[in-house]
Amino acid sequence: MKRCLAVVAAITAGFFVSMPAMADAALATAKNCTSCHAIDKKVLGPSYKDVAAKYAGQPDAVEKLSSKIMKGGAGAWGPVPMPANAQVSADEAKKLVTWILTLK
Repeated sequence: MKRCLAVVAAITAGFFVSMPAMADAALATAKNCTSCHAIDKKVLGPSYKDVAAKYAGQPDAVEKLSSKIMKGGAGAWGPVPMPANAQVSADEAKKLVTWILTLK
């Protein structure tokens, strides 16, 4: 019985590990990120896929982009600045960036 429960727990854990894309898309919507960004097209800011491509392979991308989400930034994508997003916590920003960087 214990072995059976361990197998079910492992399968369930794997299921939830494979679901962050939906959860983080929901977080992006809840935090109003989708007012300026979309997954695959430029809105006011760049698409998430363009961000993922630009920062792919950069070891400090999560920290750099998380900071930009919370504090704002300018110049990386043209003249339109990204405002600070005080409603996004550091953990939420990291979760969002981690998700964005998985998009292809």
